[in-house]
Parts: sequence; C-alpha cells; structure tokens
Amino acid sequence: MISRLTLLFLSILLPAAAFELPATSTQCLVGIAESWDSSSATLRLYRKTGGVWKPDGESWQSRLGKNGLIWGHGIHPIPSGTATKKEGDMRSPAGVFALGGVWGYASSIPKHPQLFYRQVTSRDLWVEDPASPQYNRNVILKHEPSSAWEKKQQMKQNDPAHSLKLFIAHNAPPKAIPNAGSSIFFHIWRTGGSKPTAGCTTMEEAKLHSLISRIDPASRPLYVLLPKADYEKIRKPWGLP
Repeated sequence: MISRLTLLFLSILLPAAAFELPATSTQCLVGIAESWDSSSATLRLYRKTGGVWKPDGESWQSRLGKNGLIWGHGIHPIPSGTATKKEGDMRSPAGVFALGGVWGYASSIPKHPQLFYRQVTSRDLWVEDPASPQYNRNVILKHEPSSAWEKKQQMKQNDPAHSLKLFIAHNAPPKAIPNAGSSIFFHIWRTGGSKPTAGCTTMEEAKLHSLISRIDPASRPLYVLLPKADYEKIRKPWGLP
C-alpha cells in the first residue's frame, strides 16, 4: 500500500519529470539563488550547440525580490500544492519563462534586429491593476495620462532603474491570471545592487545592455530561475543547462 507521504511526494515529482525545455529553444539564461528566501542570484547565459548546453560568457550577479522566490506562471509545470506568486508579494517568480521585448527611454539600443524594442513615452502604461482587462500589458494611450489610475500605471516615472527593461514572460497575456503577479522585468539595479526588488531581476546597467545585445529571438530564449538545490534536482529531467 502506498502511504499518503509517498503520494504527496509523487504529486510533486511527476509534474517535474514530465516536463522538458522546448527543443526549439537554444538560448537560456539561468539564475541560481541560494534558497527560496534569497534576494540575490547568479546569472549565466547558455547556448545549445549540437544538442549540448554550453556557457556563453562568464556569470554575473543580480538582485531578486525582497522576500525571495516563489513559483511563478511560465511554461513549466507547477508542483501540486505549492504556493504561487501573487501581486505585491515582493517575491521573484521561479520557473521557466520566455523572454519578451525590450522597453526603454533611449531612442535606440544595441540589439538583435528581430528583437522588439519600444521607446517609452509618457503615454505608455504597464497595467498592474488585477481588476483591469489589460492586466500585465503595455497599453499606449491616445492622450496624455489624466486620471490618477492612468498616472499610476505609467512606465516612464523618471526612474533611472527602469530606463531599460527586458520582459520576463511571467503570467503573460493572453492568459494573464488576475492577481498572479505583473510587470516582471530585467532592469537596472539600485545603489550598486545593495537593494532588492519587488519581484524583478536586476543587474548593473552594463550587464543588462550586454544581455539584451545577445538575445536572439530566433533562438526562442528562456529564463530559468530556481534555488540551487531545486535546480540540481530537476536539471536532468527538465533538460536544463
């Protein structure tokens, strides 16, 4: 007879074993944190050549959410019975996520020709209101923001840390779940990396520019963020670098 403890173990293990990184993805950024409560991670970019993941450059440091990590909504399965990210929980979403476009204050940036880039204006919003049908989307107004709600959602807040942002497709449209977390990006860290984030992954400005310049949309780039122990447990079953 299988014990309840064994069944619980299997419910957590089987979803992980049934998943593997998409074969079409040949570029992967890996973030490793010391634990679920860590607000820092080591990042490293990998490329798959001949079916084998190989490092693409040296590793570098980043900051995560103030309260650490929690399972997010990406392309990975979520272990049964585990807590998941909520709006305002100050945790970075863990798992496997596609990488989206780039938004910034500059008129142009060094990047792959096929990588989406938009210069942010005062009319650009990123909706973090769970009650809005536009939740976790970039909305471009036809007028200057006038209401308190519109001003609160503005992407351009004269904040240098958000002057360049690469989208992490956590809880991404068109299937965004209300209150499951929004506006998760890579962006520039604050005060030399001494401050954690509200859920984003941050790094020094030069590192962010370098990362963005190497992202190739044709490689179906992914971001994997996990605590070290969990990463090692599922690295082989999931086909991680």
